[in-house]
Amino acid sequence: MSQSIHARLQLRRDTFTLDVDLQLPGRGISALFGHSGSGKTTCLRCLAGLERASDGRVEVNGEVWQDDAQRIFIPPHRRPLGYVFQEASLFAHLSVRDNLEFGWRRVAREQRKVSLDQACELLGIGHLLTRKPATLSGGEAQRVGIARALLSSPRLLLMDEPLAALDGPRKREILPYLERLHRELDIPLVYVSHSQDEVARLADHLVLLEQGRAVASGPIADMLARLDLSLSQSEDAGVVLEGVVSGHDATYQLLDLRLPGTDAPLLRIAHPPQAIGSRLRVKVQARDVSLSLDANSASSILNRIAVRVRECRPAENPAHVLVALEAAGSALLARITRYSADQLQIHPGQALWAQIKSVAILG
Repeated sequence: MSQSIHARLQLRRDTFTLDVDLQLPGRGISALFGHSGSGKTTCLRCLAGLERASDGRVEVNGEVWQDDAQRIFIPPHRRPLGYVFQEASLFAHLSVRDNLEFGWRRVAREQRKVSLDQACELLGIGHLLTRKPATLSGGEAQRVGIARALLSSPRLLLMDEPLAALDGPRKREILPYLERLHRELDIPLVYVSHSQDEVARLADHLVLLEQGRAVASGPIADMLARLDLSLSQSEDAGVVLEGVVSGHDATYQLLDLRLPGTDAPLLRIAHPPQAIGSRLRVKVQARDVSLSLDANSASSILNRIAVRVRECRPAENPAHVLVALEAAGSALLARITRYSADQLQIHPGQALWAQIKSVAILG
């Protein structure tokens, strides 16, 4: 069976036109990213069949859900998908257990991929089963909503900004559970967000939408490092690095991270202990990377990495420039002042040292 998701979608409204032809991986998390009004939710609704694209085709890992050329259109209630909205939208008169069982009971026993116990364990909601939705926090309710979607045994899981209605602490509560779903379940997920930090933490593949069109699509690490995309101009611009945990300093609570292609620890980050050999993804913000001509050791900054300049471009702020760097085969971005770029005579191919504060790395 083909492991890919193909969506050719056109939808015209009075002031907006969606026109995309997406080829997404059939595994992992694909993120639709863009500003409000870019077409993210409309894409998701067309994938679900809640809105019908014209001249459309939707194929999920070999199953055709829409093909207008063949006069095929599977209605939403017959598509094997789960949909998580911004609000949990639980049935207020039912307990958490009854909410979970509502969809689970409608799946034939032989087609069930996720058990009730497994969903509760994955989302950490076993202790909430007897509660009513009105007694749940926003984060608890959204975790129940995600579990309910999983219990429909979907072949595709759609999430429309599931953290947008939550405050910072509740977002941080849910993100580890989403990461765990990514690691432990073999269900492709299309995730809509306008938060670059969320996308960097969760996604494998990124589609950048602008005014109803996909302007770029590719692996998350490649997309975030491109200076020709609007992603690099945002205040929270940065890159994703995925490494292997090689050590932990219990005294100072510092984790050593070895990046692909290197033998020695390349990053030390402030982070709780992780199993040696486990993989860890971190985001390094462009604004937290400074550049130096030499490896000056007299500094509170722990991470000094040998890099080479790939490209330098002006930023939207006329006082800043963006510098794309290569570090042991991995990409970094630095946002520095135009004055500093001139003083260092930044140019492609130049060897420099990148300095990154351990407390600034997001893991």
